[in-house]
Amino acid sequence: MFSIITLHAQSLSDIQNVNVDELSDAQIEMIVKKAEEQGVNKAEIPSMAEQRGMPAVEASKLATRINQLGTATRDTMNSSKGQTQRTIEGAVFSDNGSSKDLSEEQKKIYGFSLFHNKKLDFSPNLNIPTPMDYTIGTGDQLLIDVYGDSQQSYSLTVNPEGRIYIPNVGPLSIGGSSIQAATARIKSKLSNTIYSDLSSNNPGTFLQVRLGNIRSIQVSMVGELSSPGNYTLPSFASVFNALYAAGGPNEQGSFRKIKVFRNSREIAEVDVYDFLTQGDQQQNIRLQDNDVIMVPSYQTRVEIKGPVKRPGLFEIKQGESVADLIFFAGGFGSNAYPEKITVRRVSDNARKVADIGRTQFENFSIQDGDIFMVGEKLSRYENRVQISGAVYRPGEFALEPGMSIKDLIQQAEGLKGEAFLNRATLYRTQEDLTLEIVPVNVAEVVNGEAGDIPLKREDVLHIPSKYDIREEYYVKITGEVNKPGAFAYGENMSVEDLVLKAGGLKESATNAYIEVARRSNGEQDGQVAEIMTVDIDEDLQINDGDKDLTLQPFDHVIIRRNPHFEREKLVRVEGEVFYPGQFAIAHTDERISDLLKRAGGINEYAYPKGATLIRRTEFFNGPTDNELRAQNLQQVKNNLKKEDGKNTEAEINILSRIDEKIGEKGGDLANQDENLISDEYKASRLKEVTSADSTRMAEIKIKTTEMVGIDLDYIMANPGSEQDLILHEGDILSIPKQLQTVRMRGEVLFPTTARFEGKHSFRDYIAKSGGFTDNARKAKAYVVYPNGDVAKTKKILFFNNYPEVEPGSEIIIPQKPVREGLSATNWIGVASSLATLAILVDRLAQ
Repeated sequence: MFSIITLHAQSLSDIQNVNVDELSDAQIEMIVKKAEEQGVNKAEIPSMAEQRGMPAVEASKLATRINQLGTATRDTMNSSKGQTQRTIEGAVFSDNGSSKDLSEEQKKIYGFSLFHNKKLDFSPNLNIPTPMDYTIGTGDQLLIDVYGDSQQSYSLTVNPEGRIYIPNVGPLSIGGSSIQAATARIKSKLSNTIYSDLSSNNPGTFLQVRLGNIRSIQVSMVGELSSPGNYTLPSFASVFNALYAAGGPNEQGSFRKIKVFRNSREIAEVDVYDFLTQGDQQQNIRLQDNDVIMVPSYQTRVEIKGPVKRPGLFEIKQGESVADLIFFAGGFGSNAYPEKITVRRVSDNARKVADIGRTQFENFSIQDGDIFMVGEKLSRYENRVQISGAVYRPGEFALEPGMSIKDLIQQAEGLKGEAFLNRATLYRTQEDLTLEIVPVNVAEVVNGEAGDIPLKREDVLHIPSKYDIREEYYVKITGEVNKPGAFAYGENMSVEDLVLKAGGLKESATNAYIEVARRSNGEQDGQVAEIMTVDIDEDLQINDGDKDLTLQPFDHVIIRRNPHFEREKLVRVEGEVFYPGQFAIAHTDERISDLLKRAGGINEYAYPKGATLIRRTEFFNGPTDNELRAQNLQQVKNNLKKEDGKNTEAEINILSRIDEKIGEKGGDLANQDENLISDEYKASRLKEVTSADSTRMAEIKIKTTEMVGIDLDYIMANPGSEQDLILHEGDILSIPKQLQTVRMRGEVLFPTTARFEGKHSFRDYIAKSGGFTDNARKAKAYVVYPNGDVAKTKKILFFNNYPEVEPGSEIIIPQKPVREGLSATNWIGVASSLATLAILVDRLAQ
């Protein structure tokens, strides 16, 4: 273990003289790696080194270095001139570009990837028991253990003369001997000098000889190799180890006749195909020092294409046949045609093609460069018939002699009840591959009323379902039901059945006006649909006069909304009233004055002239009836559900029903939303206009609510007048306190808010804000009053007549429009037009 690295001035085999401080991290890593491969934990290395003679101080240093180093790396990588090398058990292998992807030609050569596969390691196994036939050479380390009555251990290295020196015994020549022969010599030597009991008839002392650190050998790799040269390998290395080190044969190299020479004599010929096809490694012999491995060029290489399991390039020895080639290629594929193979061959003057029958596979003579083409089986079926449609087991079936349509239906386990028996279609492929349509009356064939039709190869019988040839039946229900929509039609279906499928009537539904729209049969000119009206009660019972009404396919049941049903609508009063807050609209014609009375009227701090009404516009996207219902049900659920989960059975049932109903959509489309559909259309059109015209976008501001100017004093004095507006849902009546300020905004020098003074005019307030700016558009100034009304500036002759200012007013001074000057091009155009006009006037004058 400690002699695998050669130092500059010392060897670890002389372990008692090792200075741990002089060992590099790479050498420490190699020691740890070697120990782990021999099953020794890295924590045991210092104690083993101390047992072999390392001083205790150095052993302690070694333990510290191992702990500092951490987990040893498995491979020591050294970079030299761009070529990567790796050390495997003391032998240096070169990657030789094996990390690169193989070319398409290389991938086709059978066996080429074997020596370029990084997942396949041909490193010699050094953890095996010492082979008794191993030939000892210079540099081998022998571990001699004497045990029994006497105990002693020796670690001896064979010197260049082939001898070992046994302490207190002397030198012993064992170079060139096998382990078995060397063991006998050492046993004889020790028994004659120290341990006489070793050779007695009943010994008490025993001897074992094993290899410690093996030596390295030099092997020459020549011929057609990826990287020929001399390689240093472990003495356990075999032919495959050496080939892997040299990158294997190249594109011109032979995989079948790799020769091994020892002492200028051929001792083995290795065939890689034996290993690849049969796992045979009999010729993969162990190498010795100065062995030569020679890879010659291939003699015969052929290619096989088509549906074989391993298509590619294969090397063929003399005497091998097409059958051997097919064996190397893994045999025929499932879709191969094995009766004949076509070979393309280069003759003396041109190319030619030959056909090889199956009987010729064993004796056909193969030549270098042959290309064997394996054909595929025909894609046609010899005995297939098919059936599809309304049978229990549609699919493919084998055509038996004398098989007919009736037999095929029986094979498919019979007809379904929905089968359309009056006409089926038999699709038949004729000899010229054209399609023939044969009509079949299935009912007559099955009942024996018509002659059965014999089937032919590739016949396809299609029996349609009666549902395939008609429109799918359904009925539809809309309006005030819980789950409107289309439902599957059933015979004898009534309006009650359909209402039940739709989840029942909503509270807003009327039971006195239910329409059934039925498609017209076209017998009467101009009639599009037949309309029928029925009455149904809350128990889903139809009145006696309409009980005979049965729905037909495509009927449309419309459940109307009860004209007297109104969902709760809320308005709000805020500001200076006695009872501010939300109020429900009591009557459809309820007005502002009515709401003010219910709020207790205005108090002494109110400023009626500043009162305003805030109303939703068509852009307001209010919740639908279903969304409001879902919100209310969610609140019921939250209040009903107990945190500890201890709800009663009745509460659990209520919670389950609420979960089913939350999110249900239904009801008449015209009443689902707060706004009218016409309002939605107007809003969408306005958005389209503003998005298409960016200049108008600034002028038209889309708002969901807006102020409506009202005169509250007049409304209180004249309830029911035109000023007293009818309330809408979501209206907010806002009555402020007495206002005492005036705001100035827009193109003034210092926009501010000033105290209201009755004697001050419009210009006085403008003066309080510093006056107009240069960009002020004075003629378009206007005043927004607290109730939402707007008054603009009027023009009297050449003078601006500004509006009056009241408490809480806001003065707005707009900006002059930006005017762009004419560009040089525009000026040239104007000049050209004037010149043309001058010429025209001059000619007219003449």
